[in-house]
Amino acid sequence: MQLLSKEMVFPPIHLADEDGLLAIGGDLSIERLCLAYKSGIFPWYNQGEPIIWYSPDPRMVLFPHKLKISKSMKQIIKKNEFTITYNQNFKEVIANCKNVFRKEQGGTWITNEMQQAYIKLHKEGIAKSVEVWQHFDPACRQARFVQCDKKLVGGLYGIDLGHVFCGESMFSKVSNASKMAFIYLAQKLEKENYKLIDCQVYNNHLASLGAEEISRDEFLTLLKK
Repeated sequence: MQLLSKEMVFPPIHLADEDGLLAIGGDLSIERLCLAYKSGIFPWYNQGEPIIWYSPDPRMVLFPHKLKISKSMKQIIKKNEFTITYNQNFKEVIANCKNVFRKEQGGTWITNEMQQAYIKLHKEGIAKSVEVWQHFDPACRQARFVQCDKKLVGGLYGIDLGHVFCGESMFSKVSNASKMAFIYLAQKLEKENYKLIDCQVYNNHLASLGAEEISRDEFLTLLKK
């Protein structure tokens, strides 16, 4: 693990330890965050800790054409219970990702500093979101009017590198809402010929949707245009 200086550089990826921990310190400036993601590195730390930078091996990714949609999810999609928008309410999405209760975590890893940094990235057109809305009026659900009363019940956000989408976090307040966001994103990116969605580290939720682990070297090769 290397302590970062004020210079806009990261240590070589191969110096990361077995958990992927590469460096500590630095800042969350737009320039440093962009350099990090383009280099296969991301920040991950808790409130009260210094900024910690990771580059795990293996890397969890989804190749958009390998997306898996279960029969039960296909039925849910057909019911038109949700309306999905793209990059329309980033601030609310990241706020929910920060504050939603997660059984597997003792607390949030999205610090106040990190939240503000990614909002700045959003304003620069770099960080983007997917929003999942639920309508409570049956007529609205049938017509899919965005103007009807609705509630944000799920979503995700990440960094858009133009050929790779680096997923950061997702949330769900009702069953399957985060899956809807991920499915929408994968299908959108496949149409736009993106190489992959970076999911960072393994979890069962994303594996059920077709995400898989690849070596860090392969990931870095795909990350380069």
